[in-house]
Amino acid sequence: MKELKRTSAMDTMHEMLQISGPAMASLPVGDNCSPITVIGTDPIRQSFGSQTFQQAINSRLAPGVSQVVLNPDAHVGYGAPVGCVMVSPTHVYPGPVGVDIKCSMSLLQTDLPEKEIADWKIRRRVIQAIAKRVPTGAGRGQRHVPKSRSVDGPLGFQVATEGASKSVLKKLGIPKAWANRCEDASHSAPDGSTDTLAARLEWMGRDRDKRDRIESKFRQLGSYGGGNHFGEAEVVSLSQCPKLRSVGEQWGLRHGRVAFLSHCGSRGFGHDLAMGQFRAMKSHFQSSGLAFPAGDPQLCYAEANSPEGQRYLCDMAMGANFATVNHLLINQLVLESFREVFPGIRGELIYFISHNIARQEPVDGRQQWVHRKGATRAFPAGHEQLAGTDFESTGHPILLPGNPRDGSSIMVARPGASVSAFSVNHGAGRQLSRTKAKKNLNQMVVDKNLLDHDVISNCRVYPRDEAPDAYKDFTEVLKSVTEAGLAEEVARLTAKFVLKDGAPADD
Repeated sequence: MKELKRTSAMDTMHEMLQISGPAMASLPVGDNCSPITVIGTDPIRQSFGSQTFQQAINSRLAPGVSQVVLNPDAHVGYGAPVGCVMVSPTHVYPGPVGVDIKCSMSLLQTDLPEKEIADWKIRRRVIQAIAKRVPTGAGRGQRHVPKSRSVDGPLGFQVATEGASKSVLKKLGIPKAWANRCEDASHSAPDGSTDTLAARLEWMGRDRDKRDRIESKFRQLGSYGGGNHFGEAEVVSLSQCPKLRSVGEQWGLRHGRVAFLSHCGSRGFGHDLAMGQFRAMKSHFQSSGLAFPAGDPQLCYAEANSPEGQRYLCDMAMGANFATVNHLLINQLVLESFREVFPGIRGELIYFISHNIARQEPVDGRQQWVHRKGATRAFPAGHEQLAGTDFESTGHPILLPGNPRDGSSIMVARPGASVSAFSVNHGAGRQLSRTKAKKNLNQMVVDKNLLDHDVISNCRVYPRDEAPDAYKDFTEVLKSVTEAGLAEEVARLTAKFVLKDGAPADD
């Protein structure tokens, strides 16, 4: 194996960046190797830190990797940075997918006017109604709330192997049309079969103890995790630009009406699958005498067509199926909760989009594995993979959470997104570690700051490691995206209440 190059002057990394635009730069990594594309204004690039750059370089020099992109939300991750895109025609890497397989965003749009939730007491009633149906926190599931959907072993098995199939949606009471509003409604095995996934899942549950553990994870369907997972009631403000406003209206966004934004993934089921794959791949490296890229076990990999690669892709598909249905079920339960307080309101799913997944997509004229770790897909109008979808003529919605104080954004990609493998950041990105946020941020200031912005939550005290100031300046992050020519803002979301959990992160 080729020896990986490492930088010896990380303190001068910013000086190495070759500026090609106001919010785009390239980072040289060596001869015969294309540079890393860095998206971000100068303040954003200054926020990355040497370890983030080093992880990006390690990733770019890893076997089979053809392209790496650092987005403005980039920060240190598991092997590869969170907020990066890693492209390979031949290899799959679990690290740049992460342990929360297909962690995602979704947006439910209602016809409820903003004024209807102006009163804090009304918002509290909605929060309480949601809390009866959707649990929050690591390890929590259907048994922790009185009005969840019951998911037994056979239904959980079907969810993991079929995703948002018509049968699954019918059994869970989810509108079948919502499957058309998903980035991917279902994932199959590399051979295109659900039978292969079923055979693998049956093998995993070959004895009672393992089967019981899998079924216990199935019962987390329809729940948020801890850490940065959340549900958030929003007020939609469409762009004043007639063209962009029209795009939002075509998607179904409604100016001045209440929407609901969710962030979560495959919960304990996906976590167990991912950790099992990390263990299996590391063991394969050790038994085969292979060297880890840059000596980092977190960058273990497999050729996609190898037995190890095929098993990883099967497990990733099952985790992704679970995440998809988890979001759809949460949105249905949230809609039912709003209807408990506001009978007769209507709601439709705008979009569901992931940011922890590896997908085969056309890049530079050939099919490649695009790994997005804390990065989200950004296909503009006319992209070949949108053909036949509801978004062929507009491009799909890009859901970018900021923070409850400063708002979130809905964007649409421009053709210029090709420079980033048709990807953008998945949010604001951390500027303080969880430990530093808990140490440096004042609890009273955090809570008062949200109340001053008319935002309430289900938490007795808002988690300091999830406070707005733990994250990067969202205005500067969005500026990075627009000035780099990747996407434009269609709508801004203003938070009115947040559902969070103070449990340790499971993302």
